[in-house]
Amino acid sequence: MKKKLTMHLDTDSFLPASEEEKAYMVQMRPSSTFFKDGCKRLFKNKVATVSLIIIVIITIASIVIPMFWPYAYDQQLGMQPGKPVDPSFNNLFPMQWSESELKRIAAGESLVPHIFGTDSAGRDYFIRIIYGTRISLSIGFFASIIVLIIGMTVGSIAGYVGGKVDLFIMRIVDIIYSLPDMLMIILLASVLKQTNLATAIQGTPLEKIGSNIISLFIVFALLYWVSMARLIRGQILSLREQEYVLSAQASGAKAFWVIKKHLIPNCISVIVISTALQIPSAIFTESYLSFLGLGVNAPMPSLGSLASDALNGINTYSYRLIIPAIVISLIVLSLNLFGDGLRDAFDPKLNA
Repeated sequence: MKKKLTMHLDTDSFLPASEEEKAYMVQMRPSSTFFKDGCKRLFKNKVATVSLIIIVIITIASIVIPMFWPYAYDQQLGMQPGKPVDPSFNNLFPMQWSESELKRIAAGESLVPHIFGTDSAGRDYFIRIIYGTRISLSIGFFASIIVLIIGMTVGSIAGYVGGKVDLFIMRIVDIIYSLPDMLMIILLASVLKQTNLATAIQGTPLEKIGSNIISLFIVFALLYWVSMARLIRGQILSLREQEYVLSAQASGAKAFWVIKKHLIPNCISVIVISTALQIPSAIFTESYLSFLGLGVNAPMPSLGSLASDALNGINTYSYRLIIPAIVISLIVLSLNLFGDGLRDAFDPKLNA
């Protein structure tokens, strides 16, 4: 025992701890990572989770349904080889049959119904909506990838190099920002449509994609990268002064290696969030360009071109405009809400 008012040490303090004392003092928790913690916060957000489920269902439906649906998106049902055109297939209302189909059903044949009816050319409207959803989602996804690649490259160079390079790139960004978005997009799409792009891609794998879709990708590559570039530049400006970056520079690491191994991985949460929010913007842009006739090539449908075609019979067949409008709204709203959920879950500043 330690005596009072002495400098002697209490030897009991140096005895090994018992198992009970260790269990009390050491409270273990499962190991985790930034990604796992972010996913936990994301799935606790009910709005973001429901939005993700809606996006997944729509995406799977747009991929799977055309595989087994008996009607093609460009198939005119009233036209049969060696037979005159059957006008009874044109402009059918939802769940309605043509005269020839009624005869086949009466004979005991089983047919898949026209859920959304047919259009003025006798094409099944349901499969056109499904295929149009696939086209719009694909364009939104690939356009966002293009914007990500260009914006990440330009923003990384501007933020890391700095000086006159940063000044020159930012002035270009400011000029693009000063242009009216809608007007420039429409003008660029119109000019590209008048070029010989369709002739240039003949005989190449790009011919199946179509010249109008390639024009859309060019528009996105020219105008939509500036926001991503400014965001990544701001992140890298704050990261390049960190000790691990200075250590890599002092050891002789090249700029590309430092950006690739240190700066970009530390910006990954911001990059993912921005890309997720860019997809609905790209889908909306494609939709209104297709609505104006500057989108995909006919007879390939997109949600915007389907809404534009529906204007001809809006008084009689108003559902043809309402259905693609609802699908566009649902996709864009779900993607925006999911992007907001990603931002709330993975932005370290919001979770500090």
